[in-house]
Amino acid sequence: MIRHGFIVLTFCTALIGCAEAQERRAIAWDGLGKDPNRPHVAKRRVTTGAPAASDPNQEREKVLGTLRPYSEAWWAVQDEIQAENDKKLGAKLVICPRCVESSPPREDVTGSIR
Repeated sequence: MIRHGFIVLTFCTALIGCAEAQERRAIAWDGLGKDPNRPHVAKRRVTTGAPAASDPNQEREKVLGTLRPYSEAWWAVQDEIQAENDKKLGAKLVICPRCVESSPPREDVTGSIR
Protein backbone atom coordinates (compact mmCIF):
# COMPACT_ATOMS: atom_id res chain seq x y z
CA MET A 1 0.00 0.00 0.00
CA ILE A 2 2.83 2.38 0.86
CA ARG A 3 4.57 1.34 -2.31
CA HIS A 4 1.47 2.26 -4.41
CA GLY A 5 1.23 5.66 -2.66
CA PHE A 6 4.88 6.32 -3.37
CA ILE A 7 4.42 5.46 -7.06
CA VAL A 8 1.38 7.75 -7.35
CA LEU A 9 3.24 10.57 -5.58
CA THR A 10 6.24 10.17 -7.91
CA PHE A 11 3.96 10.13 -10.94
CA CYS A 12 2.17 13.33 -9.81
CA THR A 13 5.49 15.07 -9.16
CA ALA A 14 6.68 14.15 -12.65
CA LEU A 15 3.47 15.53 -14.17
CA ILE A 16 3.80 18.82 -12.28
CA GLY A 17 7.36 19.20 -13.55
CA CYS A 18 6.21 18.66 -17.15
CA ALA A 19 3.42 21.19 -16.80
CA GLU A 20 5.76 23.89 -15.49
CA ALA A 21 8.30 23.26 -18.24
CA GLN A 22 5.59 23.52 -20.87
CA GLU A 23 4.46 26.95 -19.61
CA ARG A 24 7.96 28.39 -19.96
CA ARG A 25 8.19 27.40 -23.61
CA ALA A 26 7.84 30.07 -26.31
CA ILE A 27 4.40 30.31 -27.87
CA ALA A 28 4.01 30.30 -31.64
CA TRP A 29 3.10 33.69 -33.09
CA ASP A 30 1.30 34.18 -36.41
CA GLY A 31 2.30 37.83 -36.76
CA LEU A 32 -1.25 39.17 -36.86
CA GLY A 33 -1.65 40.15 -33.24
CA LYS A 34 0.48 40.86 -30.23
CA ASP A 35 3.64 38.82 -29.94
CA PRO A 36 3.15 36.73 -26.76
CA ASN A 37 6.89 36.15 -26.47
CA ARG A 38 7.71 39.86 -26.01
CA PRO A 39 6.74 41.91 -23.01
CA HIS A 40 4.41 44.84 -23.69
CA VAL A 41 6.20 48.19 -23.76
CA ALA A 42 4.01 51.25 -23.31
CA LYS A 43 4.88 54.22 -25.49
CA ARG A 44 4.59 57.60 -23.87
CA ARG A 45 4.01 60.81 -25.73
CA VAL A 46 5.62 63.98 -24.58
CA THR A 47 3.31 66.96 -24.89
CA THR A 48 4.67 70.42 -25.32
CA GLY A 49 3.14 73.82 -25.92
CA ALA A 50 4.46 74.01 -29.50
CA PRO A 51 1.40 72.54 -31.33
CA ALA A 52 -0.89 75.21 -29.87
CA ALA A 53 1.33 77.95 -31.29
CA SER A 54 1.27 76.39 -34.78
CA ASP A 55 -2.54 76.62 -35.05
CA PRO A 56 -3.37 79.95 -36.75
CA ASN A 57 -7.10 79.47 -36.13
CA GLN A 58 -6.62 79.78 -32.38
CA GLU A 59 -5.84 83.49 -32.67
CA ARG A 60 -8.64 83.97 -35.19
CA GLU A 61 -11.12 82.37 -32.78
CA LYS A 62 -10.14 84.91 -30.12
CA VAL A 63 -10.65 87.78 -32.58
CA LEU A 64 -13.96 86.29 -33.71
CA GLY A 65 -15.23 86.36 -30.12
CA THR A 66 -14.58 90.09 -29.84
CA LEU A 67 -16.42 91.03 -33.04
CA ARG A 68 -20.13 91.72 -33.44
CA PRO A 69 -21.75 88.50 -34.76
CA TYR A 70 -22.55 88.43 -38.48
CA SER A 71 -20.86 91.78 -39.20
CA GLU A 72 -18.62 92.18 -42.27
CA ALA A 73 -15.48 91.83 -40.14
CA TRP A 74 -16.94 88.76 -38.40
CA TRP A 75 -17.63 87.12 -41.80
CA ALA A 76 -14.13 87.95 -43.01
CA VAL A 77 -12.54 86.23 -40.02
CA GLN A 78 -15.02 83.34 -40.30
CA ASP A 79 -14.05 82.88 -43.97
CA GLU A 80 -10.35 82.84 -43.01
CA ILE A 81 -11.03 80.15 -40.41
CA GLN A 82 -12.98 78.04 -42.91
CA ALA A 83 -10.25 78.47 -45.54
CA GLU A 84 -7.59 77.29 -43.06
CA ASN A 85 -9.73 74.29 -42.08
CA ASP A 86 -10.23 73.42 -45.77
CA LYS A 87 -6.48 73.72 -46.34
CA LYS A 88 -5.76 71.31 -43.46
CA LEU A 89 -8.37 68.86 -44.71
CA GLY A 90 -6.99 69.05 -48.25
CA ALA A 91 -3.54 68.20 -46.95
CA LYS A 92 -4.86 65.11 -45.15
CA LEU A 93 -7.25 63.94 -47.88
CA VAL A 94 -5.64 61.79 -50.56
CA ILE A 95 -7.64 60.41 -53.47
CA CYS A 96 -5.76 58.10 -55.78
CA PRO A 97 -6.44 58.44 -59.51
CA ARG A 98 -7.25 54.75 -59.83
CA CYS A 99 -10.06 55.07 -57.26
CA VAL A 100 -12.01 57.57 -59.36
CA GLU A 101 -13.13 56.19 -62.68
CA SER A 102 -13.13 58.65 -65.52
CA SER A 103 -15.91 57.95 -67.96
CA PRO A 104 -15.20 58.42 -71.67
CA PRO A 105 -16.73 61.57 -73.14
CA ARG A 106 -20.17 61.12 -74.63
CA GLU A 107 -20.89 62.09 -78.21
CA ASP A 108 -23.67 64.51 -77.34
CA VAL A 109 -21.45 66.60 -75.03
CA THR A 110 -19.81 69.66 -76.53
CA GLY A 111 -16.69 71.37 -75.26
CA SER A 112 -15.23 74.81 -75.57
CA ILE A 113 -13.18 75.67 -78.64
CA ARG A 114 -9.95 77.55 -78.16
